Amino acid sequence: MSSALVGDRPCPAPAPPSPARPRRTRLLALPEARWAALATAAFLLACPLELSGAPGWLWGPLYALCYVAGGWEPTVAGLGALRERSLDVDLLMVVAALGAAAIGQFLDGGLLIVIFAVSGALEALATRRTTDSVRGLLDLAPAMAVRIGGAGGEAREERVGVDALRVGDTVLVRPGERLPADGVVLDGRSEVDQATITGEPLPVPRSAGDEVFAGTLNGTGVLRVRVGRDPSDSVIARIVAMVEEASGTKAPTQLFIEKVEQRYSVGVVVATLALFAVPLALGADFTATLLRAMTFMIVASPCAVVLATMPPLLSAIANAGRHGVLVKSAVVMERLGEVTKAALDKTGTLTEGAPRLTDIRALPGTDLTEDEVLALAASAEHAGEHPLARAVVAAARERGLPLAPARDFAAEPGRGVRAVVAGRAVEVGSPDRLVGAAAVELPEDDSRTVSVVLVDGLPVATLHLTDLPRPGAAEAVAALRHLTGTEPTLLTGDSARAAAPTARETGITDVRAGLLPQDKVAAVREWEERGERVLIVGDGVNDAPALAAAHTGVAMGGTGSDLTLETADAVVVRDELAAVPAVVALSRRARRVVVQNLVIASVCISALVIWDLAGHLPLPLGVAGHEGSTILVGLNGLRLLRRSAWRPQDGTPRTPR
Repeated sequence: MSSALVGDRPCPAPAPPSPARPRRTRLLALPEARWAALATAAFLLACPLELSGAPGWLWGPLYALCYVAGGWEPTVAGLGALRERSLDVDLLMVVAALGAAAIGQFLDGGLLIVIFAVSGALEALATRRTTDSVRGLLDLAPAMAVRIGGAGGEAREERVGVDALRVGDTVLVRPGERLPADGVVLDGRSEVDQATITGEPLPVPRSAGDEVFAGTLNGTGVLRVRVGRDPSDSVIARIVAMVEEASGTKAPTQLFIEKVEQRYSVGVVVATLALFAVPLALGADFTATLLRAMTFMIVASPCAVVLATMPPLLSAIANAGRHGVLVKSAVVMERLGEVTKAALDKTGTLTEGAPRLTDIRALPGTDLTEDEVLALAASAEHAGEHPLARAVVAAARERGLPLAPARDFAAEPGRGVRAVVAGRAVEVGSPDRLVGAAAVELPEDDSRTVSVVLVDGLPVATLHLTDLPRPGAAEAVAALRHLTGTEPTLLTGDSARAAAPTARETGITDVRAGLLPQDKVAAVREWEERGERVLIVGDGVNDAPALAAAHTGVAMGGTGSDLTLETADAVVVRDELAAVPAVVALSRRARRVVVQNLVIASVCISALVIWDLAGHLPLPLGVAGHEGSTILVGLNGLRLLRRSAWRPQDGTPRTPR
């Protein structure tokens, strides 16, 4: 059996846990489903008794139980709506059933109650499953964690509940275990399956200094992780909270439908009364007239129309949340699909937001190798706080170079650092300040940041650093170009020379450089005056005004400032730039499903109403058609919960058929 060393003691590697079972509400766990089951059972017992000619005292109470079980909750909800001067369509269904019963059509009324109750139970189940799909992420985080503590060099393991972890605690994660909290790896190497957060199909290597997330699955190595966030504030917890908050909002289409619904429902009631009173005044048969009026009220009710909008949008919000994109409201999900122009910030959005060492160039007269130069420079920079210093140290660690202790460290802003390393005086900093611009020959078209390394007063090498584009940035830009049909724009406060390499590597031809925050806002307003609906993607404080001014703003969550994250309409939690075109495409898919639902609902209502007015529509058939269209619309919206609905965009133009 394989084992992993923890301190000086071997600990057996536990077998990998079985995949977390998705949270899934059972049908009968819902009160709506239990009432519907009781109504159905009572109806199935009463129906054959009535049809076989059994006495009324035998089947009558069963029908009464069916009516009460299936109609109680809609009646209570409808009366509550009436008290608020609102007409609930559910109440119309109950009135129609009672009207049928009043003229002796107990079977027809009972059938209406049963189908309506079953439809309501399925709608409640669909809504709960949407919630389950997001809240199920919380089940991925383990309930217990192994916290490492103790003094005097003795590491003591303590098994505690995840809720007991605090920022700064160190936890031990063995092979095959799920990480209990967001944090940074202190020690160890492993591969971590982050598919639940980032959607990455393959495990990613993680070692000292790398960020890890609660609920992700550790591979074959042992990791010591410093807790960086309270478990209640983990990425998974934030996804759940924001998606649930978004689910409480309503899109403009839904608000319009609800506004029209009230007037439409009143119109249905007035038309139903007219269909009953006018023929009756002209001498028509009471029973036939009432049945036709009740059938009309049922088939004309806008239940399917009301359900056309929110299930698709809420399903899309839940799906995006599962893939690490927090869409803050149904309004935003609808607006994302409307964008016609995309503009992106450079540093921290298109690029990684942190400089990286790309090249070491030895200067004439030195006998030091690249690794020796880098080891000396990193040792001198080790105590520095500047981003360039961190980049040099990170490059040395990537090469596995040992860092020697540094003495007499000193840092001078604008100049660089100096220290004594292994008995040699080492300086790293600006060529202009340390040796003069003429002493170091740099290509004129090189936009990278350059530091010079001096050893014992002699320049030995130059370090070339740059902020590299994010992986997949070019593909994301191409996908946005394909989705919007316009050329994406690079908006940056950097100089044109600094922006050019990023634009070239990501395929952007429209570059606006040297912009202040107000200049970015002016650019957004310029495009919107031309009729564009602008999508802004950014991360810094200087992007917040443009995010607020744009039709839709998306923030990169990993590097984004608090102000930017609050201002943005959506947040990409894990800085996967490819998620931006993916969520735009998902929004457009949701909008198409909304249109499909409205067409289905309108066609079904129109066909059934015309049938009832122009011919004779049996009440049971009208009930089945009305409730069937309602269920069909609800299930159609839930298609967007499937993982296949989230489709990464590669920007490849589709060949017309």
